Formats: sequence, structure tokens, C-alpha cells
Amino acid sequence: MVVLKTSKELSDMKLSCKISAQALRLAGQLIKPGVSTAYVDKMLHEFILAQGAKPTFLHYGGFPAACCISVNDEVIHGIPSDRIIQEGDIVSVDVGAAIGGYTGDNAATFAAGKVTAQAQRLMDATRECLYRAIQAAQPGNRLGDIGFAVQSCAESHGFSVVRDYVGHGVGHELHEDPAVPNYGTPGQGLRLLPGMTLAIAPMINAEGSAVRTRRDGTVVTKSGSLSAHFEHTVAITSSGPVIMTRP
Repeated sequence: MVVLKTSKELSDMKLSCKISAQALRLAGQLIKPGVSTAYVDKMLHEFILAQGAKPTFLHYGGFPAACCISVNDEVIHGIPSDRIIQEGDIVSVDVGAAIGGYTGDNAATFAAGKVTAQAQRLMDATRECLYRAIQAAQPGNRLGDIGFAVQSCAESHGFSVVRDYVGHGVGHELHEDPAVPNYGTPGQGLRLLPGMTLAIAPMINAEGSAVRTRRDGTVVTKSGSLSAHFEHTVAITSSGPVIMTRP
């Protein structure tokens, strides 16, 4: 069941989203060749705690870290480790913070040093998919409009949308109704109403939409190709979509 937030609830939710956005920005500053993914996770964990919040992902469904860090062909749910980030890697960080009964959620893919032209195109296209989707998240539109915006944008660049994992509602919990697919038909699906808070999260593969899950739970592309992930928490308001995790 989708629970609409009141204006006060949206206001109260701003802090968790602000901390989430700040943590993601810190991740972008930390990611560079020679740094381990465990170090990035440690620094984000400490930052979130220092703000009086809790890392949303820590122990969520048994996940052992404060954030998901996925490298190259890893789509989502990458577990931080002693893996050293290499020159040319693309690194997706998904992080959220919980405080005051609310949670924020956001993600971005960062380049470690100089990346290939294809990797840069993939990151740029996935970011574009996110903002096209947010533009489509107008009150009165439907979930299919969001999904179509992502799908049409990704495919126009020659890339593929991951279909096995989707965006979601977010607010009091990390995952709330509704599911927010990154594919769809305009005018179809649940109508968007003021008070909805959605984690819009395009996950785009360079080659093919198929994914598989490793034993540790990390989701990777079946083709072995690169994947990118961008995400914002977005509130639907009477005057249009508001990005709550804007840096």
C-alpha cells in the first residue's frame, strides 16, 4: 500500500535525505585508484554516524556494510572489501541515512581516473536517464511514464535497462510501495499523487539487460559488460517533482 506523506512529513524527511546526499558526495571525493572499497565504506559509515544518523543499509537483510559499492560489471549490492580500485574502474555507490524516523536513498557511479569512452558514455547516459525520469514524475502522470523515460533514453544510447531490479517507494522504510520499474508504457500503471516519495534508480548495462547473482549476493551483468547506477529520492508535489537528495 502506498502511503502519502503530509507536508510536515516531507519536511521532516529532508534531514535524512540531506545526510544521504552528503555521504554520496563524500564517496565521489574518495573514489580514486589505490583506495580500497572497504576504506570508502568506513569513511561513509563514520560520516553518517557523526551526523547523528544510522547507515540505512547496515544489517538490512543481512547486508554487512554501510553502503553498497559495485565495480565495473557489478550492478548493485556490491560488498565493500579489501579490493583496490584501479585506474579506469567505474564505481557505483548506493548509500542512505536514517534519522528521525525517515530514511534517504541515493546512488551514483564515479570514474576512477581516466575511463574508456564507452564507460563515460554509459555513465553520462545513465545520469541522463535519471533526470529524464524525474522530469516525467509529474503529479497526474503514471509509473509507466517514469519507466518509459528511462527505457527510451537508455535505448537511444544503445544501452540496456536492468529489468530484474527496480526503484521503489522510500520514507519511513528503505523499501516501500510502489515498485518503480525502469521500463514501461506511457500512461500505464499507478497514478502519481502529491505526497509520494520515490527512489528513482536507473540501472543501465552496456550490453544486454540480463543479470546474475553471485554467491555473496552481488548482482552482476550476465554479459560481463559494464553497468552504471544513478538514484535520487524524489517527492511528488502539487507543483512537480522535488529532488530530496540533491547535493
